[in-house]
Amino acid sequence: MITKRITALRKPRFEYDRVEAVLPEHRSVSTPGEVTLYLEVATPEPAIYKGLLTSEKGEKVKTGQKISLSGDSGQYVVSTVTGAVSSISIHTGDFDKSYIAISIRAEGEEVFDEQFEKFALNPTLDTARDFLSCAPGKPPLHASFGSEKSIQTIVVCGVDSDIFISTNRYGVTTQFNAIKKGIHILKTITGVDNIILAVPQDVMHGYTGIDALVKAVPIRYPATLPKMMMQNLLGQVVPVGKNVEDLGVSFFSAEAVASIGIAFKGGRIPVSKRLTLIGKDGGTTLLSVRIGTPLRDIFEASNIILNEKDRIVLGGPMRGAAIYSEDHTVLSDTDAIMVQDKNNLPYVSDDPCINCGECVRICPAKIQVNMLVRYIEAGHYEESADQYDLHSCIECGLCSFVCVAKIPVFQHIRLAKFELSRMDTAEANHA
Repeated sequence: MITKRITALRKPRFEYDRVEAVLPEHRSVSTPGEVTLYLEVATPEPAIYKGLLTSEKGEKVKTGQKISLSGDSGQYVVSTVTGAVSSISIHTGDFDKSYIAISIRAEGEEVFDEQFEKFALNPTLDTARDFLSCAPGKPPLHASFGSEKSIQTIVVCGVDSDIFISTNRYGVTTQFNAIKKGIHILKTITGVDNIILAVPQDVMHGYTGIDALVKAVPIRYPATLPKMMMQNLLGQVVPVGKNVEDLGVSFFSAEAVASIGIAFKGGRIPVSKRLTLIGKDGGTTLLSVRIGTPLRDIFEASNIILNEKDRIVLGGPMRGAAIYSEDHTVLSDTDAIMVQDKNNLPYVSDDPCINCGECVRICPAKIQVNMLVRYIEAGHYEESADQYDLHSCIECGLCSFVCVAKIPVFQHIRLAKFELSRMDTAEANHA
């Protein structure tokens, strides 16, 4: 283990873009001819779900209508267009996640489903969970307020989890009244009185009249990640093997809270998602798109031409994940889409670690990353967790950025965590 830290060299400093004095308007992308919604399921076997969906191919649906698995699973998606179900298939995502992909072809005049409207008059937690879990920002209503959870604090994040992204930082200003309403609704339906609005340090003004404690978050990355905010705002360190909910804290994005406010005020489930589009030149554009919109429609509307070997990333440059098709669609929690030119892709290698110590110096979790990645590359996942603090990693991606040998350390760490979780699941199923 490390007994002495290197302090003579200066660490790289990454700051979030500052909010402009005059806020730009979000540019709306036209409603697509077809949307595809993803309903996460436990197994990729299509036969298991035959007849279990509440909508079938060819069935007419309205905007805001729920499409769910019949039974008591509570899983559903919300149609973001008016039209007909055009296809139902199985889709496999990152890290073995399985989804039912439900495509809906937009047809005729848009008609909004009225089922939610009658429930919106008397807000309850059950109503919010039954209708708004797929709303823009993806409110964590099921994950945070299950029967085994005891949440005492809600943190509303008016900050973003990666550099170059400004989705929530602009939203906390431009959707202030909706967020204010959403916070009031959250207090009412959850019984949680301690709500914190986390905003960028450089825009601490303009939040008067909101029923929450406003706290500033440093604009230096990765201060906006939940585990960092737990330590800096709440003075709590999340122990290994625990999550923020285990400590009684739930994190909502500003957009998620705005969605709750908009839904209960107007009696309609919001279906458009705000996101940051990062172009090949690094420039950013704020967009408003229907959830389920294919990325190709966004690129066409934004005059972005993709060439062979260009890269599409969901998320920002530090923590984003590459995808391999323009057919992928916008999800309710997609805060950013980044396009990288093939000639400007960061170089990665399978060269061995040169033990320079850059990753150790910059790691906010104080992990001995140089040793950790050696064990992971060798497939010794359990040892990497037991001896070199794998589960203490907050997944900020700084180690990969500064690696002199260009090892994709962040990706190795994510893979190791996934493999360990899969091993744990297998052991539990055979116990």
